[in-house]
Amino acid sequence: MSDIQKKERIRLWVQILFTALTNGYVMGFLDGKIYKGNSKRFCVPGLNCYSCPGAVASCPIGSLQAVLGSHQYQFSFYVIGCLMVIGSLCGRFVCGWLCPFGLVQDLLYKIPGFRKIKKVPFDRTLRYLKFILLAVFVIALPMWVTGIGGTGDPWFCKWICPSGTLFAGIPLLSMNEGLRQTIGFLFGWKMLLLLAIVILAVKISRPFCRYLCPLGAIYGIFNRFSLYQYLIDVEKCVKCGLCGKECPMGVEIYKQPDSPECIRCGKCIHVCPHEAIHTSCKK
Repeated sequence: MSDIQKKERIRLWVQILFTALTNGYVMGFLDGKIYKGNSKRFCVPGLNCYSCPGAVASCPIGSLQAVLGSHQYQFSFYVIGCLMVIGSLCGRFVCGWLCPFGLVQDLLYKIPGFRKIKKVPFDRTLRYLKFILLAVFVIALPMWVTGIGGTGDPWFCKWICPSGTLFAGIPLLSMNEGLRQTIGFLFGWKMLLLLAIVILAVKISRPFCRYLCPLGAIYGIFNRFSLYQYLIDVEKCVKCGLCGKECPMGVEIYKQPDSPECIRCGKCIHVCPHEAIHTSCKK
């Protein structure tokens, strides 16, 4: 096994262990019930559906929508503070190492026998979709579209989030007959969306992270300012482009080391033949 393979395996195990840590409430899966202990008050860095039977904490996107849609509160200093602290420390490192749905996409892309698509048509334009979803479905609609009780829906979680469908919707329905009787258009739509993302993830590296994830959009803004940075040694870099070819997000890191699309997975560092890429933690 090469050094590159060893380092990628380390990242894979970190992803697996963090997913198990944040979604490891076994009794929830056995009983088909949601854990409601005190730890649910806290947000984890990545997508982590509150309704997942194994979840022991909450998702920052779901928590943010819950507050914005509440008739009691208009702003969540706690959730915004968490996002700012995590973003300021490490940016999209969360996406590359700690997000459960990022792990799912990485595993799907490893499935052999399918032609992989490296260049997606209109790729640069499509990457703005996640910012639109953040502005409209996470912020605007929960705040401005309210029901009779004056409470807004968590629009992104309810209508889009494939992570919630995979980790919460499917397990709960499989274990709860009463819930299965309530299946309607909404669940069918979300299953269709999840299926589309799963199929795309087999052929395209991390399509949800690239184009749809509002949490990635938030952390990406911090990539330029975070303490954890990727740095290029211009004296060593020959601009061979190997970093961009190997990057799961298609980022040519030597051109823009603080790119908002970079998930800080470290693959570019491992494949650089001239050791021209390093982090602010190791100069």
